[in-house]
Order: sequence, then C-alpha cells, then structure tokens
Amino acid sequence: MELKEDKAIHSFKSGLNCAQAVLTAYSGEFNLNNDLALSISCGFGGGMGRLQETCGAVTGSFMVLGLYNSKKYSECRTRKGETYSMIQGFSNKFKLIHHTMDCRSLLKCDLNTEEGKRYFTINNLSAIVCERCISDSIRILEELIER
Repeated sequence: MELKEDKAIHSFKSGLNCAQAVLTAYSGEFNLNNDLALSISCGFGGGMGRLQETCGAVTGSFMVLGLYNSKKYSECRTRKGETYSMIQGFSNKFKLIHHTMDCRSLLKCDLNTEEGKRYFTINNLSAIVCERCISDSIRILEELIER
C-alpha cells in the first residue's frame, strides 16, 4: 500500500491532478496504459474540471474500482453491481474521514477566484488537504480490493 500511496503523492507533486495520481498508481496493476490513464483522468482534477464538485482523488478511485471489477467479473451486470456497491462503500469510508467528498467543502475556498487561489496557496492546501485525500483514497481502495 505504501508504494502506491508514495507513487500517487509523488505523481501529484510532479504536476498530475489528484484523479490522475490515484488512477496511475494502479494502472500497471490493471494493465492500463499509463498514457491512456492520464488522458482518461485528465479532466477530473479540481473536483471534475475545477468545478470543485466530487474530489478528484475520489473520482480516480471510482475509476480504479471499475477496472478492478472489470478484471474480476466477465458478466456486465455483475461487474456493474459490484462496482456500484464498492463505490458506495468507498464513499461511506471517505465521508467518515472527511465528512464530505465535495472539493470546495474540503478546501474551504473557491479555486476559480483569485482570492480562493491565494487562500489555497498561502494555506498550503495542496499538501494539507489534497495529499491527504489522495493518501486516504489509496488506503480505502486497498481495504476494498482484497488480494
């Protein structure tokens, strides 16, 4: 788990968004081309296109759960049902830790304003909030994905 967590945090610090960081930490495990993983998850950072809605670490995790169940189950209905169930479990666990999955609520600022961007930078929210959401997402995924 620590290896994936470290990889995701390193990727995030290197410029990937939170969704990309989580998804690419698992891309090798699910034989997903890393460039394709980066492309698929590109628009999900900042709470989906910086709309500051569902946290990118969360949406990246949902993508991982879809990959996991697609590899595990060949029947589409089973795959979908298991993925929905795991997403609901993930959401419950994430909310227990952070009380929300909403990017704007997590950061307590609006990244689409100059004032919000300053607040984000001055308060080091990238490290304090975003990295923690990424780490917690990896931990929750590892609990849900039984080896």
